[in-house]
Amino acid sequence: MTTISTSTVPTNAECRSLLTDGRTLTITASRRPRANRADVKCTVPNAPAIAEHMQQVVRLARHTEVRLDTRDQVVLSMDITPAIGERDWELAAVLADRMVRGLCPSARTSAQGSSDAWHLGRVAGTVTTAETLQITHLGALSGHADPSAAVSTVRTWFPLHSGGINDALGWLEVSVFPLEAPAGTEEDSIAAPGLDLAAQQEIRQTLAAARHFDGKGLSRWRSVVRFGQPRFQGSSYQLALVMADRLARGREFVPRGRIIATGCSSAWHAGRVETVEGREPKLDLIFNQVNNGDRVLLPRDWQEHLPPGFAAGLRQKGASLACIDRIGMI
Repeated sequence: MTTISTSTVPTNAECRSLLTDGRTLTITASRRPRANRADVKCTVPNAPAIAEHMQQVVRLARHTEVRLDTRDQVVLSMDITPAIGERDWELAAVLADRMVRGLCPSARTSAQGSSDAWHLGRVAGTVTTAETLQITHLGALSGHADPSAAVSTVRTWFPLHSGGINDALGWLEVSVFPLEAPAGTEEDSIAAPGLDLAAQQEIRQTLAAARHFDGKGLSRWRSVVRFGQPRFQGSSYQLALVMADRLARGREFVPRGRIIATGCSSAWHAGRVETVEGREPKLDLIFNQVNNGDRVLLPRDWQEHLPPGFAAGLRQKGASLACIDRIGMI
């Protein structure tokens, strides 16, 4: 097991990045006892949107770290404000966060790079100390292999219904990475960047409870949940979320096509699947967008209320259907 000597972990760390206008941006990371506060906080002068983006980047980049340590909180700050849309400072933020937690040498003082897949550890960038190192993944910082090979990612779909032209099948992704040592609490190991705090908490509680039901998922994974459309209401995505998590952890058979699911629960710890609102429009949406090989999962309570020919129509399209009242029996 990898351990960190607290005597060698700095209280503060800095990493610089060159902006497109020629200014040098310094990102400072400070570490302090957590005391039940958020794991990462970020501040940028007069730019809360950039601060929020930096927080998401750092949380996602932590996904492929084999050790989960929630004892400390890291506060990241920028001394100047980059232009909106400028992203080459992202790697500097990730390195500052790792340096202040003792996960990489603090001698790395300058970095340029960004990524659309931080949760996989992928990045296109350069790190400069005495020499310049070109990297394509975060494992290269410590001489290790690309960590994305150890990440299991599964995408599932659920009906997004608001009664308008924007009705569609939304997707969500669950990415899991094995932890070297058990997490302190299951919810600490689950991140859902980009969602409001209430939605993040619901996702953590849903996954923690559903993993309790299968008996083999607790304290073993660091998890990231992403939504194609992060602005939505209701809990009808929950069954799709649980199924993506079970597939990513090898607890379900992989379908030929997509998993399309809707359902929620007040007792995921018992594996129970319950009904959700909007049955008729959601069934229409699913029927119109289902493809060959898709697997449709609905609450058992809907079985007696399916439109005439619904199940036969899905089979004719090459899709399959199951109405369930419990996970693990699919």
